[in-house]
Amino acid sequence: MQALSYIEGVAAPLPIPNLDTDQIMPKQFLKGINKEGLAQGVLYDLRFDDKGASRPDCVLNQMAYKGAGILVGAENFGCGSSREHAVWGLMQLGIKAVIAPSFGEIFYSNAINNRLLVARVSECDADRITTVIRANPGIAVALDIEALTITVAEEKMSFQLAPRHREAFLGGLDMIETTLKEVNRIKAFAAEWTAKNPWLDNVGGKVALSENPGKAIARS
Repeated sequence: MQALSYIEGVAAPLPIPNLDTDQIMPKQFLKGINKEGLAQGVLYDLRFDDKGASRPDCVLNQMAYKGAGILVGAENFGCGSSREHAVWGLMQLGIKAVIAPSFGEIFYSNAINNRLLVARVSECDADRITTVIRANPGIAVALDIEALTITVAEEKMSFQLAPRHREAFLGGLDMIETTLKEVNRIKAFAAEWTAKNPWLDNVGGKVALSENPGKAIARS
């Protein structure tokens, strides 16, 4: 995966508390068998009316926020169901980062695993960013992943990101590569655990062998 240390783009305000994944990606757009074509469904009921016409009051339909790559949300962004399509759709729409005071736990994990930056800020800072971008439609916001800072209109504030997630972005690591970096520690832990609990060594293989006598079972 490509290393990522800096994101800059037009930010759109979306200060809706408890914006859930059913709203971000409605169920009617989950019929496909792959990840393609989800951008149209993102926040569909906010962006379009019941006849499919664009709602002019939705910021994502306004020219000033055209091509927005950053969303500034409110608390508990992405709560609700575990549908990963919400993250895929946001990224297909061109969203590279979401700034909010808090996130739904599963949405947060899905975002990190797919390299959508989820930046936690204080409620005060989220309100401040929202105020600035509303007063200056189309203004760019910059997120420095290495420094963990957000810059908007020459104001700078910090955001939170777990060290392992920050390292993954900066190093271009996916979840498997992140795990493999700790392979020596994992092996050491496994060896120590087995020494203390020898009766549980390769228990999966032993159970499988008891159920399939005479068949060679690979060590688990």
